[in-house]
Amino acid sequence: MAQDTNDLKNRRDFVALGVAAGLAATAGSAAAAGLDVVETNVEIKTPDGTCDAAFIHPKSGSHAGVLLWPDAFGLRPWTREMGKRLAAEGYSVLVPNPFYRVSKAPFTDASTFNFQNQADMAKLRPLMASVNAAGAAEKDAIAYVGFLDAQKEVNKSKKIGTQGYCMGGPLIMKTAATVPNRIGAAASFHGGGLVTANPDSPHLLAPKIKARMYIGIATSDDMTQPDAKDKLKEAFAAAKVTATVEVYPGTQHGWCMKDMPNQPNGMPIYNMADAEKAWGKLLALYKAALA
Repeated sequence: MAQDTNDLKNRRDFVALGVAAGLAATAGSAAAAGLDVVETNVEIKTPDGTCDAAFIHPKSGSHAGVLLWPDAFGLRPWTREMGKRLAAEGYSVLVPNPFYRVSKAPFTDASTFNFQNQADMAKLRPLMASVNAAGAAEKDAIAYVGFLDAQKEVNKSKKIGTQGYCMGGPLIMKTAATVPNRIGAAASFHGGGLVTANPDSPHLLAPKIKARMYIGIATSDDMTQPDAKDKLKEAFAAAKVTATVEVYPGTQHGWCMKDMPNQPNGMPIYNMADAEKAWGKLLALYKAALA
């Protein structure tokens, strides 16, 4: 898709840029069909404050835990729905507000966001900066994994999975590298900034990772940074990390998120067929690695 210079710049900016459980729990069936699930609002103590989050799990039993890192629009109805769908498959899922250092969720309506509007972009930059600050995600990863391991609904004999979207891509890399003995699988979908020229580039964390990795790349991101996929493959191979890195043909950055706004040409960013393909790859990864 042709994009003007400002749109590309804004898109790059968007890409680059103890434990207390709450009392409000609701039970229901996830739309994906499967197990009945319970959604609870929780608060998690971290070294930097208190994170508001959603903890979603099957109504009964103990299951492998999953940490779902949202994109730059954070904890909101759509990421909660993703958590419910995953819980219905038999996982106990934590969806944190990654921007708790700034404010409680939610922050903005993704569907009405305009990437060409500088005022809209200005809202996101300080949010992303709060979790991307040096050491922030690592502290959060330890706290979130600790939360999961403290829950009776999480089977500690099984590895934990983590998945991230857009800005969440680098966060799954940091999580897998920070808590390598607990993270058994990590997946990034249209992740931004996985490979940079900086000494703290996420792909350089590969030697610290023990998890099985899956990296799904949008075509629009691959066009912007065509060598990223190769550098990721090389880093994983050198570190002997089992990994799949692939580009989803014809997709836009953000294709998995149903509440994404349309592109400037009026076409949707969300791509249902490829989002479902990505979901299938995620479930296969977790089934194989979270034993």
